[in-house]
Amino acid sequence: MTWNQQVVKANNKQYILQMIKAQAPISRAEIAKQLGLTKGTVSSLVSELIDANLCYESGPGESSGGRRPVMLLFNGKAGFSIGINIGVNYILGILTDLNGEIISEQKKTINKGTYEEVMKIVSQIIHYLIGSKPDSHYGVIGIGVGVPGIVNKEEEVLLAPNLGWKNINLKKELEKEFNLPVIIENEANAGAYGEKVFGAGRETDNLIYLSASIGIGVGFIFNNQLYRGAEGYSGEMGHMIIEANGKDCTCGSQGCWEQYASEQSLLKSAQALLQSKSDITLEYLIEEAKTSQEIRALFTKIGHYLGIGINNISNTFNPEQIIIGNRLAMAKDLLMDSITGFVKSNTLKHSRSSLEIQFSDLSIYSSALGVSAQTIEAFLANTLFEQTN
Repeated sequence: MTWNQQVVKANNKQYILQMIKAQAPISRAEIAKQLGLTKGTVSSLVSELIDANLCYESGPGESSGGRRPVMLLFNGKAGFSIGINIGVNYILGILTDLNGEIISEQKKTINKGTYEEVMKIVSQIIHYLIGSKPDSHYGVIGIGVGVPGIVNKEEEVLLAPNLGWKNINLKKELEKEFNLPVIIENEANAGAYGEKVFGAGRETDNLIYLSASIGIGVGFIFNNQLYRGAEGYSGEMGHMIIEANGKDCTCGSQGCWEQYASEQSLLKSAQALLQSKSDITLEYLIEEAKTSQEIRALFTKIGHYLGIGINNISNTFNPEQIIIGNRLAMAKDLLMDSITGFVKSNTLKHSRSSLEIQFSDLSIYSSALGVSAQTIEAFLANTLFEQTN
């Protein structure tokens, strides 16, 4: 078989598997009809997918006049993927099957530990998730990690200002420890991808995901593709200047958006208001806002500043949808009115006319699900190509 023949075969097999995943239960005849392939080609490639434990046959479907067709389903339990979201104040790990269904999870709170301390917790979570996996043909097929920082094309973390990281190669470290493929992704990019595959962005071609937590990151989906920029550095809009000579930022600049519209900004304002020396959490403030007008005003102010950034994003990119996720999504009822109020008053009419702004239903899971999905896709693509050799 020539190289071109191998590529064509692997691509056809991938199209067939994608169709089975999306439309199951589905027959061989229907796959052949939709893809324009011969029934013999489809039958041969499906047999290989069954041999690889990636799909299986179920009972017969409805007949269109002849013999009732045997239906095909994707085997989501053939293997499992690990998705890790490293936040500034928490680390979330999930184990998903090949359909992205969460099988087990573990979340641990952190307080700006050193790189070594954070990675020790990441390692513990991964060991826990591996230990919790059910029996399967492929076992754990890979690990995806979302990091709140600048990640280059080689998947090195060049800068994560809110973590205090510079020039970190955790991909190499994790692959050595666990002997598994590892994907490192910017946390907001991962969140955008998670929303596109599993969340509110499934029906949208052009969306922007806003990860709003201790810091702010932005991920772009343009024409159904994740956009990373020329060198992989896109989305650092948390460091967009919204106030000249404003508050100092961890990135070294002043007046950055995340200094006014993030969870960190909210907590600092609440600390000053309550004159409290004890730790104040977002969860505590959400509860207090039910009875305190002053606390509600803090959320309104954060929403106002979120609206400023969303206004700039909308006027620049004209997306169909902006999805706000991560921890501040828990406060959507306290933030939405001030966000939409600012956008309605300031965003260009043509930019806002078809814009949908909403909070993520996936909350803090968007990024972990996103890197898990990327890991699954890489595994399936590699497995299908290897079968053609």
